[in-house]
Amino acid sequence: MRSLLQKRSTRWSERAFVAEGAELLRTALRAGAAIESVYLAPEGEQDPVTRETCEQALQVGARLFTLAPGVLERVADTVTPQPVLTVLPMLSEVVSVSVAAQGEDVADPAPTEQPLIVVLVDVRDPGNAGTVLRTADAAGVDAVIFSGESVDPYNPKTVRASAGSLFHVPFSVQPDPVALAAALARRGYRTLATVARDGDDYAALDWSVPSVLFLGNEAAGLGSEMRQAIGGAVAIPMAGRAESLNVGVACAVLCFEALRQRRSRGAGTGAATAPSTISV
Repeated sequence: MRSLLQKRSTRWSERAFVAEGAELLRTALRAGAAIESVYLAPEGEQDPVTRETCEQALQVGARLFTLAPGVLERVADTVTPQPVLTVLPMLSEVVSVSVAAQGEDVADPAPTEQPLIVVLVDVRDPGNAGTVLRTADAAGVDAVIFSGESVDPYNPKTVRASAGSLFHVPFSVQPDPVALAAALARRGYRTLATVARDGDDYAALDWSVPSVLFLGNEAAGLGSEMRQAIGGAVAIPMAGRAESLNVGVACAVLCFEALRQRRSRGAGTGAATAPSTISV
């Protein structure tokens, strides 16, 4: 359990991750996610709502382990841990992205819907990554792709910060963001780099066009090679002296502008009408 919480390599070799707290367990159950096992601290046993949630997990085949006092505190990665830890198998990647070599023909048709995809490039802060997942869920984004040196989407802090949206938003992990950008452009997607300045005003763009929004590292943004691989750039004009916005905040501003335009044009809200598998 401790290794699953602390080590990305263990999570991916075991194909499992940990969700902390009864609320995340309830969200996973409502989403129909498979539950492998639940670990319950004495404080959780004394709470009838938490106990009921654990009973629901038992009913769908999960194993329930009751822990002795103090055990959870030695295992969890927070100072005051939640009284429930849930181990789940990694979620099925319903975002299918196959990056063809440059110049290679791809048989898949160009996008016919109006998808909006968010790509995180070298975003290392798990709180920011979780916020992006939560924002994507709320704004009807069709998929989130973790690329480059981005944090593991199954990092426990990312899972917590997503507030359960990890179970709702299709996501994928793709190692090469440059190849990904080129492949997406070849398939007919408009690719946009999020920049602090010298980009198109986000409110003036037509967000009904199938688009991929690239969000860069918290400190360095998107590198020059990455910028060259992306077709355009979008910026959020700011009236004050701040140089830039937090990754999660910038994502929210852009995605909700896309949602506003699509709602006003009767184009739906993204993920509810988009295909569940996106092939490139």
